[in-house]
Order: sequence, then structure tokens, then C-alpha cells
Amino acid sequence: MRPQREIPEAPPPGLRFKRRIGLFRGIRELWKSRELVRTLAERDLRARYKQAVLGFAWAILTPVMLMVVFTVVFQRVGDVSKIAQSHGAPYPLFSYVGLLGWTFFMAAVTQGASAIVSNGPLLNKVYCPREVFPLATIIVALFDMMIATIVLVLLFAIYTQAPAQTSVIAPLFLVIQIEVALGAALLLSAAVVYFRDIRHMLPLLMQMGMFATPVAYGLDQITKEWLVPYVAVNPLAAVIDGYRRTILYGQQPDWKLTAVAAASATLMLLIGYRVFKKLETGIADVA
Repeated sequence: MRPQREIPEAPPPGLRFKRRIGLFRGIRELWKSRELVRTLAERDLRARYKQAVLGFAWAILTPVMLMVVFTVVFQRVGDVSKIAQSHGAPYPLFSYVGLLGWTFFMAAVTQGASAIVSNGPLLNKVYCPREVFPLATIIVALFDMMIATIVLVLLFAIYTQAPAQTSVIAPLFLVIQIEVALGAALLLSAAVVYFRDIRHMLPLLMQMGMFATPVAYGLDQITKEWLVPYVAVNPLAAVIDGYRRTILYGQQPDWKLTAVAAASATLMLLIGYRVFKKLETGIADVA
């Protein structure tokens, strides 16, 4: 007969209060643990690409292959290709800019969801904020996105175009994108510890999400009356549209939708962080 697992006693009220740290104190603790975050990110990168024949080329292949598929399929759909061409952007450039944003989010969330479970043996050995594990996966996904940007530069050269001067605004959308990804990674990494089936659902959800987000098509194709609620639920829509406007079209972003996306992304981050801290107490015992 297996011995019954001993349930740890509830911590005293004072300790429970200390665990409920606010967001700003959590940021300070993460800053103190920045070297650990860097070490974890480097370890994950080495583990992923060390045994791979193509190495870092895998960071490029996913968005490139999707771009080829989208170009073959969606260029035959008149409305989609005409929207890109009306702004002076070839469809491969149009779709690849969208894919850069989406593949970052997809990698950050799918890897972030397993961050706590994958590092289970470390939880009781190393004292650190638990948030470092999903945060490290965000950095890895960001590194992959930087590598994949090489193809964007090549596409500009192939089509004899250059990034627009408004590209200096693009980092704003990167910040919003990171907020959304980190919020989702925090929430899912804690939830997966208790509900392992979530990991099996994620690939399907990511595929559905890609077609629910204007990656292969433009935000122009969403009915105007639905734009604000659509972006509130899916801030990545405004992020991808913002990348296209600032990098490809040389236009100012839609500031109203950008504000909605920024507010929604911040709310998602706060909710993800709050859920993570709520579930954090028992993570080491379950993971």
C-alpha cells in the first residue's frame, strides 16, 4: 500500500500575505533574477538546436513555409491579394510580416505553457521567483523572431523595397505583443501543472487562433462595427496591422485600435500574473 502523501500545513497568515506580492515587487524580484533568466534561456536554446541538423534555421523555416503556403493559396483569393497590393506591398511581404508576429506568439505560448512542468526538478532546488521559467521561454521566442527577421530583410531586397520611415514606431507593437504572450504564458504555465490536458489542446487552439487573427489576410476585411470589440478580445490583430502599417505601408497606425490593444494586453498580463500567483503556492508539490 502506497503511503499517503503528506499535505503541507497552511503557512501562517504573515507568510501568506508576503506571498501575495504586487506586480511591481514581482518585477523587482525578476530583475534580481535576471542572470538566472538569461541562463535558462541559453540552456533552452542549446537544448533545442544542439541535436538539430539545421540548427537555428528551424527558427526561419516555420514562417517561411507558412508564407509559401499562404502565397500559393491566398493569392488566388482576389480580396486578400488586392488589399496587400493596394498598399504597394507584395503578398509574400504582407503575409511574412504577419507571420513574424504570430509565430513569436505561438512559440512563446506553447513553450511557456510547459515551462513549470519541464523545470519541475529545479523548483525545490533553486530559490527564485517561479515566473523566471515562463519568462525565459519568451526570451527564446524573441530570439527566434530576431533570427526570422533575416528573411524579411531578404524579401525587401528581392522586391527592391525598403522598410518605411514609420518603422521606428514598430517597437511599440512588439511591447504589446510581449505583454499578451507573457500574460498567456504565465496563466497557462500554472494551469498546466494542475490540468495537463491543456498541453494537448494548445496546438489546435494555435491553429484556430492563426485564422482568427489577420495573419494571412488584412484587418481591412473585418467589419468596421466589430473592429473595437474584435481587437479588445484579440489584441494581436492590432499588433499585426500595426507592423504592416508602419513597416510596409509607411502609415501611422490606427491609434484608437492601438490604445484598445495596449489596454487589453495589459489586462491580460495582469490577469495572467494574478492567476499565476494564486496557483503558485502548490506548484512545487504538484509539478
